[in-house]
Amino acid sequence: MKRPTRQKQRDEQTKNNETEQEGVRACPECESTALVRSSDGSEVSCEDCGLILEEEGIDHGPEWRAFNQSERDSKSRVGAPTTQTMHDKGLTTTIDWKNKDAYGRSLSSEKRSQMSRLRKWQERIRTKDAGERNLQFALSETDRMASALGVPRSVREVASVLYRRALDEDLIRGRSIEGVATSTLYAACRMEGIPRSLDEVAAVSRVDRMEIGRTYRYISQELGLEMEPVDPKKYVPRFCSELDLPEEVQLKANEIITTTAEQGMLSGKSPTGYAAAAIYASALLCNEKKTQREVADVAQVTEVTIRNRYQEQISAMGIHD
Repeated sequence: MKRPTRQKQRDEQTKNNETEQEGVRACPECESTALVRSSDGSEVSCEDCGLILEEEGIDHGPEWRAFNQSERDSKSRVGAPTTQTMHDKGLTTTIDWKNKDAYGRSLSSEKRSQMSRLRKWQERIRTKDAGERNLQFALSETDRMASALGVPRSVREVASVLYRRALDEDLIRGRSIEGVATSTLYAACRMEGIPRSLDEVAAVSRVDRMEIGRTYRYISQELGLEMEPVDPKKYVPRFCSELDLPEEVQLKANEIITTTAEQGMLSGKSPTGYAAAAIYASALLCNEKKTQREVADVAQVTEVTIRNRYQEQISAMGIHD
């Protein structure tokens, strides 16, 4: 077998060095760049031919093992990740409220008094100016309202980011902190696809519905938020669950919404009232009778709205009352 010349070997070495400098290494066996690293990070192999390029690499993970979440939490030596829901992003330290030392022994009365004073001053210096105090109060309001609405953590993060953007662009001036915080939470719910109506958000807020809607329109316009219309079908599962209706009713309600929306009947209509009317109609069709008052209470709309939308939907479906 003919051996490769020195020049060819030097060319291959140069090629490998160039690919390594560019951040993409090539397999010396098949010259493939499809390299994979093992799950523990100890080996690098070629995906095509299986040649192991590196082994016994440095493991950058922890030296301990954990088999469940409680063991992982007890052995971890790092704090919580940074979050936008706190004004300092969770980077500052806090003094624990437990008056015990590192060994679990109770502190003396003199030490307890000293720790109380330190705890008070530490809480005071967490906010250095009025802007941070504004942000701290707004984020606490957002967290309170989000807990009352039962929305996930991702919505709180998005709402906190929107409020920080509004504060940086000086959109808070002349408006109440609660109003801006509520409007950013409502905007975050719509951006994340979490169905919460304006009435539901206003029920847990300290400002009225008109101010929330006005502030929401101003914030979304100034921040350039692209909001799509709310799909009524997103309200159907929650409303059916609260009314204790079977899945058959839910599927029929979605069918009614889809069919009538294709005919252009959804334009200009409230999504909550439209979904409530579809649920009422589908419940009657599936012999799961619910009164208009029961459906209206769950959807937080009036019985008149349900009657009007119901008549329009059954007419569009070709169903006689």
